[in-house]
Amino acid sequence: MRRSLRFFAGVAAGTAVFAGYLYTVGADTVLARATAIAPWAFGAVIALVVLEGVADSIGVWASLSPLNGGVSGQQSVQFALAGDFFDILSPAGPVSSEPIMARFISVSTDTGYSDALGVRSVAKYVKSGAQLSLAGVLGLVVLFGAPDATALLSTLGLSIAGLVVFGGVVLASRSYVSHGIVAVFAPIVTRVSGLYREQPYDRSVVVAAVNRYWERVVGFRETPKLVLLIALGGVLEQVLTGAALWVALTGVGVDAAFLPILVIVPLPQIASVVPIPGSLGAYDVLLGGALVLVTGAAATAATAAVLVVRTVTLPFGAIAGGICVAYLRGWRPTDSALET
Repeated sequence: MRRSLRFFAGVAAGTAVFAGYLYTVGADTVLARATAIAPWAFGAVIALVVLEGVADSIGVWASLSPLNGGVSGQQSVQFALAGDFFDILSPAGPVSSEPIMARFISVSTDTGYSDALGVRSVAKYVKSGAQLSLAGVLGLVVLFGAPDATALLSTLGLSIAGLVVFGGVVLASRSYVSHGIVAVFAPIVTRVSGLYREQPYDRSVVVAAVNRYWERVVGFRETPKLVLLIALGGVLEQVLTGAALWVALTGVGVDAAFLPILVIVPLPQIASVVPIPGSLGAYDVLLGGALVLVTGAAATAATAAVLVVRTVTLPFGAIAGGICVAYLRGWRPTDSALET
């Protein structure tokens, strides 16, 4: 019964997100763009979007391998699509969706919440780093010297540098970070757990959970092959997303090069800071503007291509992901999110 309710809730939420997208962009506009693209191109976009969703399972499988042997290939696909579902619905994308997914992961792998959150934090960091690095290298090769690309290349460079510095600072100061986390969350955990437990969790439980989180993060230094697999999975996702955009542009009659499109794929992720499910509107504007910049396509053609891709990705990620969520469990009887 609960699974059925979650199933219908996921479908309803996905449908609501797509309806919000149609309302934001305009149903007539979306229909006009979808019918303007060549039928073969629309079919190819659908196939590439599905493949991109499945490709995420590579990083999921690799990141979960340290948790009691990890999960199966089928479960990896379910987690990948479920992650897309929460990425769309969560206000800050992966930043707010990964803590949700960690709960489902901890139940499926029979580990603690902090263990699951640790491995997924590494996965998201490695994936972002791999995609930005590829974009930066390609940008220097195919866009260097172009006057309009200076700002784009500078943004990529600053993003890569910021990612490296942030990761280094966090790891180097993790003891201080841990003290801060414990100081902030220990009283909250004690207070909240006292509402449903006779013996509330004390500070030691939070300390242990934070320590396990860092153990999982630094533990990847001993498994470089898993880190490489996560990076390769992220690059494959980037290639498939870029291919979908390239096919959509081709379908509306634009003869664009493929490599410059790969450069801009990671950039519109900044739209996830917009507190709207799916970053409706913001993502489209950023990606459309970037396509115009690197391909020289007319704004109308770039907008049409983006709308076609988004018209496929949003309902697929929200509805297919919602269905996958229905088959995952986020709680166990007599379960403790901190102790298990």
